[in-house]
Formats: sequence, C-alpha cells, structure tokens
Amino acid sequence: MADIKWKIAGEYMESCNCDYLCPCIFTNPQQPVSYDQCTSLQVYRIDRGNCGNVKLDGLAFAFVIRSGKVMSEGNWIFAGVVDAAANDEQREALSAIVSGQAGGTPARIRDNLVGDFRGIEVKPITFGMNGLQRSTSIPGLLEFAVTGVASRNNNGEPIYLDNTSHPANRKVALAKSKHMHVHGFGLDLDLVGKDNNGHFAPFDWAN
Repeated sequence: MADIKWKIAGEYMESCNCDYLCPCIFTNPQQPVSYDQCTSLQVYRIDRGNCGNVKLDGLAFAFVIRSGKVMSEGNWIFAGVVDAAANDEQREALSAIVSGQAGGTPARIRDNLVGDFRGIEVKPITFGMNGLQRSTSIPGLLEFAVTGVASRNNNGEPIYLDNTSHPANRKVALAKSKHMHVHGFGLDLDLVGKDNNGHFAPFDWAN
C-alpha cells in the first residue's frame, strides 16, 4: 500500500492540553511539555485529494495523540478517525493514509514516534472556520474550539511561527483553546476556559 501515490491538501486545526504557548513548537520538540504528558487532537479537512484513482475531496480525518513528558522521545499513544461521509472505497484509502500504511507523513509519525497504535474509527467529523475561529466535533469522541491570537498589526491575521518542525505545516498560526474534550481510545480529558494551546494552518501532504 505504501507504493500507492496519494496527495491531500486542505486545512488543519489542533488543540493540546499544554499551556499557551506549547513548548514543543519552539523546542523542536526537545523540552518537557507543560504537564506530565501532552494530549494533542488534530483534525484535517481535505479540500483536494486523491489516493490512486480514488477522490478524497471534501472528506476529513483526525489524529488523537498522547505523548510523554518529552514528545521527541516517542512511545506515543496514537489513533485515527476517518470521516463517516466516505464511501467504502474512500474509507479504505483514507484509513491506509491515516494509519500510516500508505506512507507519507503519517507513516513517518508512526514509524518514529508511536509505541501504542490504537486503531482507526469511522465517525462523522465537522470542521468549522470563521475568521480566526476554528471548531470541530466528532460525536462520542472529541470536540474542541480554538481562536487565533490576533496580531496587533490589526490586519485580521493571527501571529504565526514559521520554520517549525510541525508535521502539518512549517508555518502555523498561534491560537488558544476555548474548550477541549476527548473520550475515546482509552483517553479521557476535559478542559474548559483554560486558554490551553492551539494551532491551525493549511496542510499539503503527498507520497
């Protein structure tokens, strides 16, 4: 499956339980996270994509990650979610990409950092964008909303960090989370009003 050519591009959003600003993003990520572990929820909307001859436009997927104190040391818990809107052929293709079986960025994450892969679930995924606001919901599993940290240049843009090692994009917007919830894959976490860390960016992956 790793030999199949695929390409997906669109928008990504993330919330993690670290304090704003998450140490991982500016330490490559070599320094300890804010607490004993980092729980990262990442949701991706595919605006343009295909896996071989299978079109993936308009579908979404998610990563659920929990690392230890230092993310670069690996041994992550890792799981994925594939959009229930996918037909059987799309579901098979997207599951292969998300799980890392089809190569590319997810494969590099899984091969180098994951110690406990907890599988792929299929669920409806919502992905909302409005200015600096991002929100997502996967019923029965996760939900979060983040707001970009506006630049004082008053241009309507958030503050960005560039030249990072983030897998979604080297340039990510800085954001704070309004709320973050995950109950699934053996993980349980609820944060409300903590201004914990968030990011968003376009993404563009291929294999």
